[in-house]
Amino acid sequence: MPKQLIIDGKAIEVEDGITLIQACEQAGVEIPRFCYHERLSIAGNCRMCLVEVQGMPKPAASCAMGVNDLPPNKDGSPKIINTKTPMVKKAREGVMEFLLINHPLDCPICDQGGECDLQDQAMAFGHGGSRFAENKRAVEEKYLGPLIKTAMTRCIQCTRCVRYMTEVAGVEELGAIGRGEDMEITTYLGRGMMSELSANVTDLCPVGALTHRPWAFIYRPWELRKTESIDVMDAVGSNIRVDARGREVLRILPRNNDAVNEEWISDKTRFVADGLRTQRLDRPYVRKGGRLEPASWDEALALVAAKLKAAKPERIGAIAGDLAGAEEMFALRDLFVRLGSRNFDCRQDGAKLDPRLGRASYLFNTSIEGIERADAILLIGTNPRLEAAVLNARIRKRWRQGGCAVGLIGEQADLTYTYDYLGAGPQTLKDVGEGKHSFAATLREAKQPMVIVGAAAAARPDGAAILTAAAGIALSASQGKDAGWNAFNVLHTAASRVAGLDLGFVPGEGGLDTAAMLAAAGSGRLDVVYLLGADEVDMLRLGKVFVIYQGSHGDAGAQRADVILPGSAYTEKSATYVNTEGRAQMTSRAAFPPGDAKEDWAIVRALSAQVGHKLPYDSLSALRAAMYKEAPALARLDMVAPADRAGVEALAARGGALGPEPFGTPVRDFYLTNAVARASAVMAELSALKKATQQGTTGTHG
Repeated sequence: MPKQLIIDGKAIEVEDGITLIQACEQAGVEIPRFCYHERLSIAGNCRMCLVEVQGMPKPAASCAMGVNDLPPNKDGSPKIINTKTPMVKKAREGVMEFLLINHPLDCPICDQGGECDLQDQAMAFGHGGSRFAENKRAVEEKYLGPLIKTAMTRCIQCTRCVRYMTEVAGVEELGAIGRGEDMEITTYLGRGMMSELSANVTDLCPVGALTHRPWAFIYRPWELRKTESIDVMDAVGSNIRVDARGREVLRILPRNNDAVNEEWISDKTRFVADGLRTQRLDRPYVRKGGRLEPASWDEALALVAAKLKAAKPERIGAIAGDLAGAEEMFALRDLFVRLGSRNFDCRQDGAKLDPRLGRASYLFNTSIEGIERADAILLIGTNPRLEAAVLNARIRKRWRQGGCAVGLIGEQADLTYTYDYLGAGPQTLKDVGEGKHSFAATLREAKQPMVIVGAAAAARPDGAAILTAAAGIALSASQGKDAGWNAFNVLHTAASRVAGLDLGFVPGEGGLDTAAMLAAAGSGRLDVVYLLGADEVDMLRLGKVFVIYQGSHGDAGAQRADVILPGSAYTEKSATYVNTEGRAQMTSRAAFPPGDAKEDWAIVRALSAQVGHKLPYDSLSALRAAMYKEAPALARLDMVAPADRAGVEALAARGGALGPEPFGTPVRDFYLTNAVARASAVMAELSALKKATQQGTTGTHG
């Protein structure tokens, strides 16, 4: 039942159960706060959010008092809340004065300067001076890992970081020791925090106690040019802000999108920025006498065109990598179709996903936001903590609310929440499908069940049969329930995969898929292979084939290439990426590519003219118009349209024999999954630290 309140003279009706701070925000009143955060539990320990409630003798902490806790007026009139009276002003000034007793005045050298809540609120709600002349308290620095730089003397004990690590990240390694003035925030064992989401605490810290170690003393916030973009380190499609100075990307921060990543990003997304500067391909190269020599664009494109023209259509192939944008995949597919070849594939891991069955057969159909409504989740051959860390935090969020059973078939791992371990391989999947396992009953009884199939399960030789079995379980679990709820979900790991499947970047009639192309190349049945940023295929299996590599980094593909065409990284172009749930989103150019590197679609367009099959678009807008005609889903930016359930039914009807091997995981090293991450020194350090910690050799700060 809605509650009537009068806030600063304005009558407002608020929903039952919310806090006073939320009610004030709904009334358009700004309330200062340090400890309160809408995605964390309420601590009520900074007291900055004090307001005056008429009829109560003392100011009330608005974050900790619910509208239901307000004593009713005797005459039944609405309760009056004041936020700007002299009493409130004096109370807030007093709180701020106490907070600044021990806070060092080192704003000029603090990395939080210019983005500091304490600075801003001291100016807006603080007092002009301090009455304290005692020495300030000093606190020893703490080691929280290679990502987080500490200056704990600045800490105001708001405990946001502690609550975040415990509640959201699910790694209970951070806490408070001591009492009163001696209270300190620290890791319990004096070692770095090993969580894939740990650096979000630096965004939460309202003072400069926790800042980004890799970016320390590099920039000031006001020097940076801010560009809203999309992350491509996994298939979640987290919303990010790329901050650049000149031609250099200096940092990546999260943007709020409640439907996708809320306001969290993984450590890989945040700190991969230094990988955008190193190992870059900045000019074309041609292999002469076994060595890659610098070449002009004309020379490189002429050689590629000559090779493509000389080869028969059935003896050329193309493989798209995990970071390719929809535009370049569309242009390359268009070119290959005009050349008469059907040998192209966007599934470089060999996933048995078939777009001809319909979109529902390869999407995360319940949507990422839908996880919060699920009451039973079956994970098949996936470790979401490594494959999609932000999505895993959403599963943990749902699990913490209670009433949600999680079952896992595959490799056991610490997922940050408890789950029922059902088994390691396809036999367990078969038992669940036939109703022989107790978890089958859990799925049947659930109102909104979810079945999540991992990329590793789909990429096995029996991947088609596994997808069929999972689709069958999802359909039987959904019988007689909400018609709008599709329980079948595929959790992709590659940012480019869904767009590639939407565009039909898979072999046509008689075409070769990735595995067939590698086999054909090794046996001499293929003359030319075009790698569009594909670095994860086995280069040794390409034999003596002529390899064209188009990409941004000098990784495995560039080392094997006979011609290198330098492309743009995801921060240097406007490209469309479709996340695992089918949401099309667009990156924006935050910096220009280095040297002679060009946008990827433009390279393919220039090549088409040399080959004699000129593509009919000269601009990005013309290309997109043609692309939207072929794949209308890509035009619906930031929207998730439910896919037709018939796709899941068609998948379930396919059949196939399951193999005996247990499920694996596609991500062995979370920090080194793609060419940009492998070029990053920060990611290399994290990877080494993780391995050492797992082997038990280190983890503490020397």
